[in-house]
Amino acid sequence: MKKQEKKSDTAFHELRKEYRARPLGRNDLKKDPFDQFHRWFDEAIREDIMEPNAFSLATATLEGLPSCRTLLLKGFTDKGLIFYTNYQSRKAHEIAANPNATALFFWKELDRQVCIEGVVKKVSVEESMTYYARRPRNSQVSAWASQQGQKITSREVLDAEYARLDEFYGENAIPLPPHWGGFRLIPKRFEFWQGQEKRLHDRFQYTLLEGKWQIDRLSP
Repeated sequence: MKKQEKKSDTAFHELRKEYRARPLGRNDLKKDPFDQFHRWFDEAIREDIMEPNAFSLATATLEGLPSCRTLLLKGFTDKGLIFYTNYQSRKAHEIAANPNATALFFWKELDRQVCIEGVVKKVSVEESMTYYARRPRNSQVSAWASQQGQKITSREVLDAEYARLDEFYGENAIPLPPHWGGFRLIPKRFEFWQGQEKRLHDRFQYTLLEGKWQIDRLSP
């Protein structure tokens, strides 16, 4: 056991790196955190990062027990971040009980991460319908076939249900499932993190105070 632990320690030591990104100063930031997020998001796209819209969403039960998963951002405006999911999923149940959540974007190639905290609310049915209509047909069928997070006896059960629904709808339009739709994370705090040398990273937070965004530098 001791030898295994020593080997593991060595492996983690070899994974360490030195961050050498350009320093992030107060004057480099936009006054509005939504504009700053757009700037960094666009840069992530230009760097050809694989799925720059991937983010981790942390939710919690009413008692404060946390859970986390990776999602894809499907929209972002000055009203918040939009993602879509099954309303019967674990995250949806937790959001219903405790709407506070945190989204974390990590762009390794840029040594950057953005943490966004806020309150989650459902988008309108019309918004969900508009997005659902643009999805590939196989994704539409999957939204009906999957009872996200529920126990199933085998993969074959899932595949059989997909095949049944695929045949059932045929060439007809596939309606929006009543159990599927969008959520919007309405931010009340942003944190922008830029990796720097000697682990003295640049961190800035935007907090919403009386309708205005206040910017503060944080110690790493």
